[in-house]
Amino acid sequence: MIYVTKSFLPPVKLYKKYIDNIWKTNQITNQGPLLKELENKLKKYLDVKYLHFLSNGTVSLQLALDALNIKDGEIITTPFSYVATMSSILWERCSPVFVDIEPDNFTIDVSRIEKKITKKTKAILAVHVFGYACDIDGIQKIAKKYNLKVIYDGAHAFGSKYEGKSLLDYG
Repeated sequence: MIYVTKSFLPPVKLYKKYIDNIWKTNQITNQGPLLKELENKLKKYLDVKYLHFLSNGTVSLQLALDALNIKDGEIITTPFSYVATMSSILWERCSPVFVDIEPDNFTIDVSRIEKKITKKTKAILAVHVFGYACDIDGIQKIAKKYNLKVIYDGAHAFGSKYEGKSLLDYG
């Protein structure tokens, strides 16, 4: 038998301890103690002040768009991403405008962004890829010049840093 993937399971005694606590508190979801513990550990590991655990990256991107009050218009993004990037844009009734990627790190090519900006452009949704950071300084400069919001999809850069700071602190 050849396993393509194999799940990592904790020692059964440790797992049973967690199950016993779940039964004692009768709380599995909705901001339960295990979720809060995970969030606190992730804040420390990722060196971020704010963190809220969500069910998936699509919901995270949708909430970011909602928080920035972006409900229509165009959002500049990359075609080199998981479908969640584009579907979150579409769910929020916006139009994705694709900008090609850098050949060396597969992140959005900043030198091509300005050519795609129109009066309808509301934001740049860039994706950090394979642990590589987007050109944050270049994106921020363009965003400031055109008064655009910036959202970074950092799902592929978990734990990465940029200039000594958590990559998740940008955008």
